[in-house]
Amino acid sequence: MIKITTDSTCDLPEELLEQHHITVLPLGIVKAGKLYQDGINIRTADIAAHVDAGGEITTTNAVNVADYEAVFRRETERYDAVIHINIGMGFSCCHQNAKLAAEEVPEVYVVDSGNLTMGHGMLVLAAAEAAEAGKSVGEILALLEDMIPRIETSFVLDRLDYMKKGGRCSAVTALGANLLKLHPCVEVIDGKMSVTKKYRGSMEKVLGEYVRERLAGRTDIDTGRIFLVDTCRTPGLTESVRAILEEDGRFGQIICGKAGCTIFCHCGPDTLGLVFLRK
Repeated sequence: MIKITTDSTCDLPEELLEQHHITVLPLGIVKAGKLYQDGINIRTADIAAHVDAGGEITTTNAVNVADYEAVFRRETERYDAVIHINIGMGFSCCHQNAKLAAEEVPEVYVVDSGNLTMGHGMLVLAAAEAAEAGKSVGEILALLEDMIPRIETSFVLDRLDYMKKGGRCSAVTALGANLLKLHPCVEVIDGKMSVTKKYRGSMEKVLGEYVRERLAGRTDIDTGRIFLVDTCRTPGLTESVRAILEEDGRFGQIICGKAGCTIFCHCGPDTLGLVFLRK
């Protein structure tokens, strides 16, 4: 039997993690000088309340080598092998730490997703399903290698103050975007985040444009499933996007989930993204 483990950045819904017996290692979240564990003793609402009250942006800590090694040793006692899938190493040193830990534990295979949030989660779910189907380690690793360059992850931000406070954009850029009601669309390209378009207007209008543009005229999408991930607090935003996906009618499965604290620290509330696989 093969065990799939991952980081809390995969943002898969809790019911899927439980259904497929996926072990999740939480990243650290530092708020007001205190260390918390993503999804364990801190939630996105706690971060939002802290920032709304004028607090400094929370920061994130990678899973350390010792914690990875402890989990790998525990799981290899019960399983023939462990495949661990990390958030892309362009976003965190989790992958490097997991690789170091795996050197100390036989039959542990560490995969760099090259992605984040549900772009990372899509691989975790596919690996878990393959393991359940009786695929070998080699077959699962080959499946992931094939999928990684075909994953398309993008998202639209409502506000830039979280990125500004986290040092990922300048105060001038954030101020200009807010004054002009600009909402950047960010894509994961070659393991890095790039702004590919800027939308203007209310988020309800912008998200409708964004989703329809991502899908219009596309014949290269694997329509088996699509992932919708968000941090939306404004009522109706997520529901309106799901309605567009259902109206599109092409997707066999629409998987919706909320981004966890690690992702929220950098994007803030009312961010929404789509993830799917290209053929």
